[in-house]
Amino acid sequence: MGFNNKGVFAAVEKLKNRKDKNLIIGGNIGKNKITENENAISDYEICFNALFEVVDFFVVNVSSPNTPNLRALQEKEPLRNLLNHLQALNLKKNKPKPILLKIAPDLSNEQLDEIIEIVIDTKIAGVVATNTTISREGLDYKPEEIVAFGAGGLSGKPLAKRSTEVIRYLKTKSKNAFPVIGVGGIHTAKDAIDKIKAGADLVQIYTGFIYKGPALVKEINKELISYYNVKTN
Repeated sequence: MGFNNKGVFAAVEKLKNRKDKNLIIGGNIGKNKITENENAISDYEICFNALFEVVDFFVVNVSSPNTPNLRALQEKEPLRNLLNHLQALNLKKNKPKPILLKIAPDLSNEQLDEIIEIVIDTKIAGVVATNTTISREGLDYKPEEIVAFGAGGLSGKPLAKRSTEVIRYLKTKSKNAFPVIGVGGIHTAKDAIDKIKAGADLVQIYTGFIYKGPALVKEINKELISYYNVKTN
């Protein structure tokens, strides 16, 4: 489906007019579905500049499987060029903002090594691990039913194990060189703590929020307070 929305300028107006100005807002930016990869930097630049005054940090999304060819931007040279370009724009601002890279769970260890190198070299703020997966492994459905689901990213519980593995790999291999936001398959407080134990500095929820609602946030926060109290004591 791509990133279906009314466009970045509509988003800017919504954010300008929001009632609660104290919430931390992240701008998740990506290229348009019809934009060729060789012109992708232009889309990211437009989004970055438009959102800069109304968000607190940026997430560079090169990992959604729902936008054709987007994941090719995770390859070493295109990714380095993109992040260097955005960092250059960022550093020209009076108050630069954190830029994080959102990666796919389907990357190999060799590709993750390249991600680590690029994040450190470009001096961006960190990584969001991970986006949705193109894998259908472990689903309790008949093969023909899985085919009928169609292409696109799978989120939720089937993603939990792999996203946690990616977090642990990034943190261990980089020797904790940068922050990681853990996301993927968090449906309970235990799931969130598993991400923290793997090295995540923060966690995000998407699918779990849909199934369990705002109460999940309270549940996670209560357990995290207990976890950190025990760890400190």
